[in-house]
Amino acid sequence: MSPRLAAFVAFLLNGAVFGTWAARVPALAEQIGAEVGSLGLALLGASAGLAFTAPLAARYCAVHGSRGALIASSLLSPLLLPVLALSQSTVQFGLTLVALGASIAVMDVSMNIAAVVVVRALQRPLMPQFHAGFSVGGLIGSLGSAAAAQAHWTPMRHFLVAAFVGVLVTALIAKYIPGGVGERHREEVTERANVLKSPVLWLLACVALCSAIAEGAAADWSALFMVRERGMGDAAGAYAYAVFSVTMALARWFGEPIQRRLGPHRLLAAGGALAATGLALAVAVPFPVAGYAGFGLAGLGLAFSFPVVMDLASETGKRADGSGGERELGLVTTIAYTGFLAGPPIVGGLAHVSSLVLSLGFVALVTALIIPATWLARRAARPAASV
Repeated sequence: MSPRLAAFVAFLLNGAVFGTWAARVPALAEQIGAEVGSLGLALLGASAGLAFTAPLAARYCAVHGSRGALIASSLLSPLLLPVLALSQSTVQFGLTLVALGASIAVMDVSMNIAAVVVVRALQRPLMPQFHAGFSVGGLIGSLGSAAAAQAHWTPMRHFLVAAFVGVLVTALIAKYIPGGVGERHREEVTERANVLKSPVLWLLACVALCSAIAEGAAADWSALFMVRERGMGDAAGAYAYAVFSVTMALARWFGEPIQRRLGPHRLLAAGGALAATGLALAVAVPFPVAGYAGFGLAGLGLAFSFPVVMDLASETGKRADGSGGERELGLVTTIAYTGFLAGPPIVGGLAHVSSLVLSLGFVALVTALIIPATWLARRAARPAASV
């Protein structure tokens, strides 16, 4: 197995873990007796765990490499799924999500750093393909959730099977995961400038934040939206995230020539416009087919946002010897995945005082902010490039 394939499988596993529990949110909400407001607050636990852990993971990976962190988190994340199924209250559910969010944070940071190692070694814009692995994993997880719901499996039974598969996959790829660093790099890391002073990095983080809020909202609330607002069953509702994941995976897998033709900034802006249009369609047209089509367009538009931003962010910290970029990736990942996990509670809170239709409409407006943020990031990068 090549390092490229091992890193791709790590992305796939991460997406599968997320797609598995995200698509079973309706069943978990029924199990703990949660309404949209309290459920949104519980989902905030994952955001808190990720926001606290991601910068620590980036610092660790910058000094020690991403391999060990990726292996450990790839084992822990699926094992936390059965623990999540034990929840009998929103408090228990939220606390377990804190642990799951922390584990996902380590996995997210370390797998992106491992992917950067491969991208730089091969000198090809492969980051969208790696993130296609996350989308394919999300598809696998959501389809498995739909099948489990249709077979009337309890979340516990379903998550035990998913945990077994996750541990097995990690054991198969562990030997081949890239991400080691040398002593020279460890010394250089301690002398790095403060990444918080980079305006380009903050603008790229804003792009990723808007994209992540939209992606997190679609992942966690698309199923419940189709069930409660469009009258679909649990199994049919889970297919909304499946459609979202399919279009995202296809766009990312075939994204290399598109990125070469358009360039990263035009690709980001066009994707933001398409995603905002898709979410607006899903909430504005009160028919199930419009919901599926809208989430599909959203997946297509958001496909490139996170991988392209990761690529651009890593380049801001790249050294002459080809190393560097770990802390920059850590900052953007922290902000982006905070939005990725904060999106669901934001939607839940707004839905509690209004409706899921209006709250997802708000997410469409947030998604549209990708366009001006990308334009500003491009302008800010030009002076930096000329220095």
